[in-house]
Amino acid sequence: MIRVLFADKPPNWPRYEGPLSDAIAATGLEAEIVQPGEADPSTVDYIVYSPQGPVQDFTAYTKAKAVLNLWAGVERVVGNTTLTQPLCRMVDQGLERGMVEYVTGHVLRYHLGIDAALAQQDGVWHHDGGVPPLARNRSVVMLGLGALGKACAEALAGLGFAVTGWSRTPKEIAGITCLSGEEGLRAALSRAEILVSILPDTPETTNLLNSRTLTLLPKGARIINPGRGTLIDDDALLASLGVGQVGHATLDVFRTEPLPPEHPYWAHPNVTVTPHIAAESRAETASEVIAENIRRGEAGELFLYLVDRSRGY
Repeated sequence: MIRVLFADKPPNWPRYEGPLSDAIAATGLEAEIVQPGEADPSTVDYIVYSPQGPVQDFTAYTKAKAVLNLWAGVERVVGNTTLTQPLCRMVDQGLERGMVEYVTGHVLRYHLGIDAALAQQDGVWHHDGGVPPLARNRSVVMLGLGALGKACAEALAGLGFAVTGWSRTPKEIAGITCLSGEEGLRAALSRAEILVSILPDTPETTNLLNSRTLTLLPKGARIINPGRGTLIDDDALLASLGVGQVGHATLDVFRTEPLPPEHPYWAHPNVTVTPHIAAESRAETASEVIAENIRRGEAGELFLYLVDRSRGY
């Protein structure tokens, strides 16, 4: 019988117990699912892993065929020197749809000027600003064209927005203007009326939006960051907001979470803070991905969403 270790925070186990057991059973495999401390680590075949869970040293898991991450991001584990097993990131339909809904909702909020409308419920008929342009005349830029970025870019293009995507390496996506590299980044930022960042956390992306790159944006650009908090130089963004170079920022991720009460983002009139809610793995759909990778491991097939550790994602 296959032994699977569920190594997330204990309070999350009740959410996964039924869906994970059912998903593995649906593959035709027999598995025992245990939690840390319930079995000898050397007997574990697969580790269902969360960076917030109790397992951080993988040395004793000598039999484990793979570490199956519950999160889309792997930056908190990919550099772990005790990790010698294959590492798979989570790409799950529930997480993807959550990200798409968050991004499209906030893009439409900016595009339609909803914040301004909500601030003008004062009994005065404010019509001097005119109507917003059609989506086809609004330039939206997506930084990151991985599974989540691609899904968001395609959804926005489906709504009619003029979408440009940027990635470190060249991509081709129907209906999306795809740019890459340093020159492509400058070109992308220069047209970003609304900028969405869904890049992974790597040394190359740390502080990608900084005092230099923020000046490339059109004056008054809006920023949405549901990707990683390290992508933005906080001091540079606050300075850009202060002079109107950036008109508003909606931030879902931060270097320190929860965001400390004294952080200037909380009180800034042109910053919207959301508490890391853009996308989260759903137990039912995430369990299906985990079960499929266990099936693949047992069949000797290639794992889904295997992490390239040289790239960090």
